[in-house]
Amino acid sequence: MGKRKPRGGLSGLSQFVLDAFKNETVTIGGGPAQGVPETEHRPPKRQKKGPVEGQQEQGQVASSWVEKYDASGLVQHYTHPSEVPKDLQKYFAQRERYFSKYSVPPGCLLDQEGWYSVTPELIADQIAERCRCDTILDAFCGVGGNAIAFAKTCQRVIALDTSPVRLALARHNAQIYGVADRIEFILADYVTFAKAHAGLPHTQRNRNIDIIFLSPPWGGPEYLSGLASASSDALTPVLEDDTPAEEHPSYSLASIQPIHGTELFNLSRQITPNIAYYLPRNTRLDEIGSLLEHPSTKASSNEAEHVEVEEEWMGSKLKALTCYFGGLVTGQEDMF
Repeated sequence: MGKRKPRGGLSGLSQFVLDAFKNETVTIGGGPAQGVPETEHRPPKRQKKGPVEGQQEQGQVASSWVEKYDASGLVQHYTHPSEVPKDLQKYFAQRERYFSKYSVPPGCLLDQEGWYSVTPELIADQIAERCRCDTILDAFCGVGGNAIAFAKTCQRVIALDTSPVRLALARHNAQIYGVADRIEFILADYVTFAKAHAGLPHTQRNRNIDIIFLSPPWGGPEYLSGLASASSDALTPVLEDDTPAEEHPSYSLASIQPIHGTELFNLSRQITPNIAYYLPRNTRLDEIGSLLEHPSTKASSNEAEHVEVEEEWMGSKLKALTCYFGGLVTGQEDMF
């Protein structure tokens, strides 16, 4: 890897986001995004490479810790079951499944929504391995579980969220894993950003986005019943129900928030064909397959495009589905 060049301020895509939102109601907050320095020589897309240089060993605090990004005052770091609200007890019992470094000082932080929405680390790492690339965009980053995993396998991670608290927690957690310098945390609404970015001519896009990871709100804990919560802030809950997926009502993409799941996919495909879509385990497979039928998502070649659906298991429990599109599908690498 080439020698890193230090630089300040906003870079490439981050500067575009700032400019795109100047006339929008959404605000880019928190000051300049903590960017990733350019390198003289970037590896080819999807190059297999080892762990990120400079990551600390298990149990050690990153030497690059920045005190001003320590979010310990925002939420409580639970250390004993007696401190945990009753409705979060079952999630706390699995805390090291969510973050293996949960107890590394000063401790990983999750707000209430984060406890039931964060992707378990082993699943996040599996998805990140499939998504090795130069630049990946995590459209709904939450408290940072997936963004941290992507920072281990990708050169640059753009992490968006509409909650300043969750962005602060995500940056805090990324510092514990020693990868915060590879992630740009941006307070922004993904749908507004995607519409602005998709409308730009390719010649005006400062940096290409290789992959978009979509893990949108599923509609709150009621998603297993096939019903969506009315709250647009209801994050993606991790499946803790032991009932087999086939015994739950089928989940429709219409329940995805903040917009219909099909519309969200079509909008994202205007930016890149390479999409990883994290969905409930009981999602209707016919709806997933039909995502490729929209004219705007058709591959440029005459060959039929396929979607690859990966089941995410934790032990004997099916937790979710990750649906891969474009060059992420085995046999379609030429689309990357």
